Amino acid sequence: MGLLRLMALAALASQPGVAGGAETIGNSSVGITEFSVGKFRYFKLSRPFPEEAILRNISSNVTFLIFQIHSQYQNTTISFSKTFLPSTSATGTDKGLVFILRPEQSMCFWYMEALDAEPVQNVAIPLSYSERDPIPGGCNLEFDLDIDPNIYLEYDFFETTIKFAPANLGYARGTESPPCDIKTGQDTRWRLLYDVYQYFLPENDLTEEALLKHLQRMAEVPHVTANAIKVVTLTANDKTSVSFSSLRGQGVIYNVIVWDPVLNTSAAYVPTHTYACRLEAMEGSCSSLGRASTKVFFTLFALLGFFICFFGHRFWKTELFFIGFIFMGFFFYILITRLTPIKYDVRLILTAVAGSIGGIFLVAAWWRFGILTLCMLCVGLVLGFLISSVTFFTPLGNLTIFSNDDVFWVTFSGIAVLIPVVFMSCLRMLNILACGFVGSYSVVLAVDSYMYTSLSYITLNVLKRALSTHFRSAFTNVPFQTNEQEEGRERNIDRPPLQAPNQGMYPDQESNW
Repeated sequence: MGLLRLMALAALASQPGVAGGAETIGNSSVGITEFSVGKFRYFKLSRPFPEEAILRNISSNVTFLIFQIHSQYQNTTISFSKTFLPSTSATGTDKGLVFILRPEQSMCFWYMEALDAEPVQNVAIPLSYSERDPIPGGCNLEFDLDIDPNIYLEYDFFETTIKFAPANLGYARGTESPPCDIKTGQDTRWRLLYDVYQYFLPENDLTEEALLKHLQRMAEVPHVTANAIKVVTLTANDKTSVSFSSLRGQGVIYNVIVWDPVLNTSAAYVPTHTYACRLEAMEGSCSSLGRASTKVFFTLFALLGFFICFFGHRFWKTELFFIGFIFMGFFFYILITRLTPIKYDVRLILTAVAGSIGGIFLVAAWWRFGILTLCMLCVGLVLGFLISSVTFFTPLGNLTIFSNDDVFWVTFSGIAVLIPVVFMSCLRMLNILACGFVGSYSVVLAVDSYMYTSLSYITLNVLKRALSTHFRSAFTNVPFQTNEQEEGRERNIDRPPLQAPNQGMYPDQESNW
């Protein structure tokens, strides 16, 4: 076997490269795939046994490498050795390993394996760092790998949470790593800062090609800082965990940049992605966002809202039914969701019944007592709720002060109550605005049950906040993308490098970013 391996390496070394920098290097007969530092490589893993990977000609000023591999939803395992142990391997859709180089070492080996029977399309890249750069995950005490550069992601309906291991200071080849927790001074890892970044994929694009192309913008530090949104900066004293609002059906890529403020150096963790849903699921998958009950409910609701938007001011009693339906239905849904384990479809039916009762009650109150001020107060509060939701949909909602529930709900309620108070002297204007804004927004909610739209999270974030006590710490950023923005992003991604005009996204090819 040793002779065969040497012959295979000699054959690889003698192969000429293809013009333009895109090389078909992997030799399927011996199962060895060769990588180059800083170059992305697309390939498929389909073998039932590990495939060996090699990186040669490592510069002497490189002290550690991070190899990362990505797929859309099928798990891939990478390991330091052919024996795949938890302490020497990582399995998932976005995984990486850190190689601490020995003196005079100029070559690295590792192994890759696909767990599924079907071929798995991957994109991978090895990145090099010097002794001045911090080591992502270098002070890991929570996860299996000794040095773990990976970001661990969990999600549910309410929030998506990422976790990562603390980094350590860089060090030269052949020297001991700095201690992690013996001291806490400025000459230790406690001086490091962590910038958390978020990057949105194009809306309603669940394709594998789009994900693997955009992941290239989140692997290296300069590209991350240039293209992604910096959400928060953590210190070494903060908990290495950040929560975001889950955006079901919307692709999101997260990464963390660890920064050494003394040496002004940085390094990137392995980026991770999610759609907050399961692409491979037969039911309730990303391609079918809304349940049948949700579609029926919000379609009927949107039809009534569309009528109210244009004719509500002239059909007063119909408008009152619409407002009463919203008022009663919203609070009733929160109540039964928090207090009972009833299934979603049943909750939606009961909400529709309760909302109808609320609408009938408000119409009956007007018919029996004819108190205009009371009815307009309900109309103003619904409009105030929508305006307050829009206010917290802006970056204002991510301010640290509003992670306190008391501050959030007092401020939210104050804005909602302020609207009817301001317009109480001009009831006609209040009524027209309420019909237009509330009625048109009901159509947005109906669209969201068929396809992803960011505007639905104007009120959905408030509903999540009312239903989940943990949602208060989540960042609520959503993508806002115009056609022009998306075309510009695609042009930037698809542009060929000046020295590699023939690169493309095909198996067994490399690409410079």
